[in-house]
Amino acid sequence: MRMVKEILGQSVVVEAFCFEACRRCHTRQNNNKKHKISMFPSFSCSSILLPIVKRRTTFDDLISSNKSLHDGGGVTLTISASVAIKNSKEFMAMMLHYFDSFSHNTTGDRGIVMQLVSTQIDPTTMEGKLSKRAVLDWTRELLFNGGGDSERSTHKVEFAIDSNFGFPGAITVTNKYDKEIFLENISIEGGFVEFSCNSWVQPEKVHRDKRIFFTNKACLPCDTAEGVKELRKEELRQKRGDGNGMRKVMSDRVYDYDVYNDLGNLDKGIQHVRPILGTKQHPNPRRCRTGRPPVITNEKYESCVNAFMETYVPRDEVFEGVRKEALDVERVKGVTRNLIPFIRTYITKCGVFKELSEIKNIYKRRHQVDAMNHTNEENGTLSIDVNKLFQDSFEEYFKFSTPHIISGNGGCCITDEELGRQALAGVNPLSIKRLQTFPPVSDLDPSMYGPQESALKEEHIISHLDGMSIQQAIEEKKLFILDYHDAYMPFLKGINAQEDRKAYATRTILYLTRMGTLKPIAIELSLPEGEHQQQQSKQVLSPPLDATSYWLWQLAKAHVCSNDAGVHQLVHHCFRLRTHACMEPFIIAAHRQMSVTHPIFKLLKPHMKYTLQINALAREALINGGGIIESDFSTGRYSTEIISAAYKDWWRFDMEALPADLIRRGLAEPDRAQPHGIKLTIEDYPYANDGLLIWFALERMVRTYVNYYYHNGLMVRSDTELQGWYNEVINVGHGDHAHATWWPTLATPRDLISVLTTFIWIASVQHSAVNFGQYPLGGYVPMRPPLVKKLLPKEGDPEYKEFLEDPEGFLCSSLPDMFQTTKFLAVLNILSQHPEDEEYIGQRRDLSDWIGDPKIIEAFYDFSIELKRIEKEIEKRNKDQNLRNRCGAGIPPYELLIASSGPGVTCRGVPNSIST
Repeated sequence: MRMVKEILGQSVVVEAFCFEACRRCHTRQNNNKKHKISMFPSFSCSSILLPIVKRRTTFDDLISSNKSLHDGGGVTLTISASVAIKNSKEFMAMMLHYFDSFSHNTTGDRGIVMQLVSTQIDPTTMEGKLSKRAVLDWTRELLFNGGGDSERSTHKVEFAIDSNFGFPGAITVTNKYDKEIFLENISIEGGFVEFSCNSWVQPEKVHRDKRIFFTNKACLPCDTAEGVKELRKEELRQKRGDGNGMRKVMSDRVYDYDVYNDLGNLDKGIQHVRPILGTKQHPNPRRCRTGRPPVITNEKYESCVNAFMETYVPRDEVFEGVRKEALDVERVKGVTRNLIPFIRTYITKCGVFKELSEIKNIYKRRHQVDAMNHTNEENGTLSIDVNKLFQDSFEEYFKFSTPHIISGNGGCCITDEELGRQALAGVNPLSIKRLQTFPPVSDLDPSMYGPQESALKEEHIISHLDGMSIQQAIEEKKLFILDYHDAYMPFLKGINAQEDRKAYATRTILYLTRMGTLKPIAIELSLPEGEHQQQQSKQVLSPPLDATSYWLWQLAKAHVCSNDAGVHQLVHHCFRLRTHACMEPFIIAAHRQMSVTHPIFKLLKPHMKYTLQINALAREALINGGGIIESDFSTGRYSTEIISAAYKDWWRFDMEALPADLIRRGLAEPDRAQPHGIKLTIEDYPYANDGLLIWFALERMVRTYVNYYYHNGLMVRSDTELQGWYNEVINVGHGDHAHATWWPTLATPRDLISVLTTFIWIASVQHSAVNFGQYPLGGYVPMRPPLVKKLLPKEGDPEYKEFLEDPEGFLCSSLPDMFQTTKFLAVLNILSQHPEDEEYIGQRRDLSDWIGDPKIIEAFYDFSIELKRIEKEIEKRNKDQNLRNRCGAGIPPYELLIASSGPGVTCRGVPNSIST
């Protein structure tokens, strides 16, 4: 039981009378024998546990057991219910206000009004049969019982129903108070019928429509009872809205689409204009519509948020509780950490680093006691320098924790070995590709961007191939490449015209050593033709032979890592393409097209949580004009255009599945002899090694789930809600790719398994791999600079003499200054955090939706157990000295795909959803 609680976050123990159908046991057990049954009983014998309420086995039995009241010629029965509500501070303040005026108002025009809806049709109205209205008035409880200080409260109500009412299928709720309430759960007759609501209900004066909640039982559209069919449609209609008007922040629950037309601010001037993403010229996934008014000067652009206006997201998507508090605390901490760097950079004008040791000073020291305490040599007493203690403590408060990335490099520039290792086990393991053609070939149009032939020649790399020819090394899968040429080249003129921004379009050739590690053997740096008179448009650097070439090699690697940081942030992660932005249309469409009772919606629900909120915050502060991405990365104001170009030319949903992605990049190939039918090109590739274990475990769970509800292709094709979801994703949410031929079909259970596994993989595992290592593995600027301010110096340049006299100082002056660095680190630290209420993959806090479907619960249980086994396997791999990309002196273990984690920056943990 303790293991079940640990794995699935469950503390529920169901006390029930049960029958156990078992292949090993054909004897019915005594009905009167009481058992305690865990939420996850043993399924080794395929037991089926049937909870039975005391003295009644059907809802009809429940009805007949209640005392009847004669009302006219009919028979009216009463059934009791408990209503669980989360007590917000605002609502309790309103309740106390009502408490004062209670005696003056007895008209019954306030309270929470509820009405049960039967699965059966009322022949007189041709709608679902209704109970009498039940009113929960909190004011009375405050008056007669007092209290109301607890976080949650449970209240009793009674429903009056006709004896032929049938089974409850839904409940409508109207909030007649002045403030919203958070309705957690409604339980009929001690749990006989459950409504898991977990939603904010707005006052009737704000939203006239009744809120609709359905019983927990998952239900396909074709199986929906007649009495609630129209309610199922109505609930979706409410969430779709009408596409008009400005959405009400902290109130509406409408899911709709819009283009990214809110990233700039035209009213501030032409320099603040940013392209509209989601057009023919700049394709992009769609975002959640807010309906804010247009800017004054151009109605195509939506006005920006400001201090008086928050970005709208549907009410139930908003951060609450400890998650919101933790984010606020980290924001304040980030601001305070930047106070001293800001003063030094912009007031005292001494914020430029002159040597690498100065950069290390922004991190906390591991040992301070010796520096603060000293022993008096004359009398041997211990004295404390109070002033120094206070000064050091004050300074340490503003410093950052030492990231893992420093450990193996001594706080210097990135080593060749570490650059290769980071490509396989760093914060961006998604860019490395196998080199299949030499020299590399660009896909850019030469008529637009000029000749794009690579400057890489055989003489640049042949001496590093252990005696092999280039063709032999390619055939034996020994050559790999980090190729950022095409991602950057179209934008380099604009990027390099910005103040304090200089970038190349880089290609790095890496060689797979006998030890299973990668080492860079050539770096190509490219500029647009004719951009710099003193610079060649293309130059190639090889590993150094002397002091001068050593420092030039370090500068070249800094540009490579800066390219990598930009592509990681804009394409592979973020707010940003492959995770955040591309998943948003799937989430919006799910809420618009699939009922909350749909089994696929229930499966995906924890994997959609909070994504719209974090994406909205990103549009406010990260990818907006002048935001963190523009100010801290080399790409600057061209960041959004790079995102759009990558989406247009590179993103494909069918290639987002892990096996397909690895094969696409040449990092794996099909092999039926392997356990999962796929063989890795690099055996020690931690992201892929660990990821494949989770991928196939996830796929097994999804397969069991899908096959339980869909027995054949006809059921998939005839599911109107499911097909509506997928069609809307393609044709609206990803409308700029609507006519692409690569979209997977959705005609069979196998198709559905593939689509759902890919969705869950991206939302949980892939996002974790590129997110939660951002500070630990990318929080040291000399090794992973987000921007570089200078190109490599050339003989004859004015800077070349400066470089020769102080190469370390030249490198430091090429990096972000103190304020830019600390601002960047503060953001990385926030993005790498796990809040205390994080829900990790394999955990489901509410399994009541499947309490009558033991096969589904068993599948979730097996998946959780398998994730625990994978966790142990990853820990074992991290101790294997033969795996040099994850184990060795100064090498941090690769833990990003370990499912569980504690709160904070842990460099591990796989949450269910994209929520940071």
